[in-house]
Amino acid sequence: MSTSVPPAAHTNDTNDAILREQIAYYRARASEYDEWFLRQGRYDRGVEENARWFAEAAQVADLLEASLRATQAADPPAGLNILELASGTGIWTERLLRHAARLTIVDSSPEMLALTQERIARVQAAQPELGTRQLNAIQADLFSWRPAARYDVIFFGFWLSHVPPDRFDAFWNRLRDGLAPGGRACFVDSLYTEQSTARDHQLEGADATTLTRRLNDGQEYRIVKVFYLPVELTARLASLGWRASIQTTPTYFYYGEAQETEQTA
Repeated sequence: MSTSVPPAAHTNDTNDAILREQIAYYRARASEYDEWFLRQGRYDRGVEENARWFAEAAQVADLLEASLRATQAADPPAGLNILELASGTGIWTERLLRHAARLTIVDSSPEMLALTQERIARVQAAQPELGTRQLNAIQADLFSWRPAARYDVIFFGFWLSHVPPDRFDAFWNRLRDGLAPGGRACFVDSLYTEQSTARDHQLEGADATTLTRRLNDGQEYRIVKVFYLPVELTARLASLGWRASIQTTPTYFYYGEAQETEQTA
């Protein structure tokens, strides 16, 4: 695993401080992160609401699978070269691995990367045919790291909402630099709803761009969290030269794909 890339210099000191706190939060949260996705502990909303969550999570997973199959069908000989940003504990990584000849994962948290690698090792032990897939793990600041290769697919799950609005354009320009011709960016993220987060968390309004998050031991951190309306996100991406298609589930998630306009015209 590579060492962390030093952060780039920025003039927005407040954002820098929040982003440092955001990194610290996800490092500290690594061991309890899956409780959110699995609806355990403080995230348990009861049988009915949990069932709704899992059903909608399955919807976005199916959309991602369909996109990966379609991309793979367009380039069957070599297999896909996939990049995952903010891989977290590997919830989405194992899905990506099934379609990748080469998979690169990048996260700022060594704790998260270790959990992802443990998950993938278990998956490969259970499915030996996946053992030949190349997995490269990189610890790096996602606001300064630049891809050294070009990828057929760049995927990020629940990451776009943690990109400050004033760094949105730069982030998508960096994605453009990392995509192979005809490549696509795929993403999953949260719709605005109180039911998505822990019972002891409080959202601060749909227009807020930061919020306070709490760990199981009561420690609190301030992080970036931007809730996009799909129609507004589609328009903003169009202004940057991306053609996006974004679908939503009834309550919890949106799933999107984006390609450069000149590639899809």
